[in-house]
Amino acid sequence: MSLASAPSDLYDLRDYAFEWALVDVETSGLVPRRDRVLSVAVVTLGADGGQTGEYSTLLNPGCDPGPVHVHGLTAERLRGAPPFEQVAGRIGALLEGRVLVAHNAQFDYDFLAHEFARARLRLPVTRRLCTLALNRRVDPPTDDLKLGTLAAHYGVPQLKAHDALDDTRVLAGVLRASLREAARLDLSLPLVACPPRQDPQFAPKPPKAPCAFRNPGRLAEGGPLVQGMKVAVTGETRTGRADLVLRGVAAGLNMMGSVSRHTSVLVTNDSAADSAKARRAHAEGVLVIDESAFLRLLGDVRPGTSHEGTAIPGPAPAPHPVPIAEARSAPEADSASRGTPVPNPALPAVPTPRTPGPDEAAVGSDPGKKRAAKPRGPLSRRRVLVLGGTHPEAVAARTRVVELGGAAAINLSAGVTDVVVLDGGDADRRLARIRALLLPVHDAAWLVAPVVAEASAAGGGRPAAHVLPRGGVVDLPLPRGRGPADRWTVTAAWAQQTACEIDVVAFVLDEDGQVSFDEDFVFYGAPENPGGTVRLLSDGPTEQTVSVDLATLPPSARKVVVAAAIDGSPAFGDVGALHIVSGPGTSAAALVQATLDAATTERTMLLAEIYRRGQSWRLRAVGQGYDHGLGALARSYGVEVDD
Repeated sequence: MSLASAPSDLYDLRDYAFEWALVDVETSGLVPRRDRVLSVAVVTLGADGGQTGEYSTLLNPGCDPGPVHVHGLTAERLRGAPPFEQVAGRIGALLEGRVLVAHNAQFDYDFLAHEFARARLRLPVTRRLCTLALNRRVDPPTDDLKLGTLAAHYGVPQLKAHDALDDTRVLAGVLRASLREAARLDLSLPLVACPPRQDPQFAPKPPKAPCAFRNPGRLAEGGPLVQGMKVAVTGETRTGRADLVLRGVAAGLNMMGSVSRHTSVLVTNDSAADSAKARRAHAEGVLVIDESAFLRLLGDVRPGTSHEGTAIPGPAPAPHPVPIAEARSAPEADSASRGTPVPNPALPAVPTPRTPGPDEAAVGSDPGKKRAAKPRGPLSRRRVLVLGGTHPEAVAARTRVVELGGAAAINLSAGVTDVVVLDGGDADRRLARIRALLLPVHDAAWLVAPVVAEASAAGGGRPAAHVLPRGGVVDLPLPRGRGPADRWTVTAAWAQQTACEIDVVAFVLDEDGQVSFDEDFVFYGAPENPGGTVRLLSDGPTEQTVSVDLATLPPSARKVVVAAAIDGSPAFGDVGALHIVSGPGTSAAALVQATLDAATTERTMLLAEIYRRGQSWRLRAVGQGYDHGLGALARSYGVEVDD
């Protein structure tokens, strides 16, 4: 059924009318810079939703086809198929001038970008739409957001999963239905502007092997080097820099690209050097030696302690220069800068954040361990959207929703069951659509002792995600009792912004709370660390995801910190709440959710931490903000960046 023939008497689809190019690729692996496309299918749709073209082909990748049990494409079947460069022109013609659409679109986009780069051609895509991200906004009552699950929900027949052409035809049906739902809810589309991808420079750097040894601390004057010491080099060297680094790595040293308070020694031939590394080393009291002394010490590097041989600590406080309360000066405090708000007497004050105990917070750890009961309350399994109010009043209202066992929503979706309108909320543009959808609308007093109908609950019959308070901790589930799920995701979402952009970032930290090397800082400009264990997925202007492969994180990685930073003048008090959900994989059902909105003047915020606890992993919802920018946050974790 095309959009033109779909029933749309109540909802205008003109704002969703684009020329679309729906894409699906089957690949030899999951890493675009390394693996190859084995088959590709493109289906084009017009602005009315009707199909205008179709093309599919197998491809000869010139390498092992990888997981044949998944895609069914053997080397024999691919023999005689054209290489990508022979069909790139035809694929490019179908993509030109259209919005690229895929389920988990960054995956397909990145693979096409690398294939076009290998063919020395420009990928002619300027915008993309991810149907996975779109359905996260819609929030249909499904167990997960996999393509097959959505197809069944929307009544789209699926004949052969993991067949590129059939998956693309199914995707067309899912897109049409998702657009109808987006129109019904008056949602903006999560379109992503795509940078030009026409040069191999966009591929991440080759993996750097993490150092196998713990950092033993500073080099003492006249003392020996010890395996695991963090060594930085600055200025000109007589030995080639690459060779010098390789010799240090071969000796078991951790050769760093920047200097922090955890650096063991700085190597430079210019004692008066004025580089950023030299200035930081001087400020931190790091010993400075010249190249000759370093080469001499390389001849007798003492054994270090491996990461595997150390006790694994619990979460440590974030290594920031000053706490948030001290970071604000008096003129910047809430009451001085914003005026003293008049509290709503119907709402309780915001409670002091606390960290629940392990048993209280556990949602899926050791199968033999007693699991805590899911939170119960009058708002259990309900999702409540709060409109209007001052910042403190809105925070208090959402906090109250969580106390009553519900989930606090920040955007309108199909999963919203109730709406609370505070002072000024009548001016919210979403309220007209909310009333048209016949959603229950309440005033602030309803949150004192809410009375709800039994009829509707968020998500229909699917399991409800565990709602974490700020500072709450959960054990990550162990599938089949063997170990943590390979890949875990943390998705952050916020209300549409016009005055600023929000960037989600991640830091992979060692036992010192520092990155092992600069490339373990994952952000928009470097969306994957060299080992591919942590990736940033740009799902749209109001949503970004950090994906962590727990099974392949090196032993030196003790914690992954997920944070958000504002690019622009507003603060998080102007942005409002950020909502995070977490679960195994990008399309699986969320197992954990939290709404974080206690910030006011802060410009960076720690959202979540995934950290080791013994042989398992835990996730903590943080919600801690800082007035400084992303540069200062990165430097506190040992990354030297330009502001």
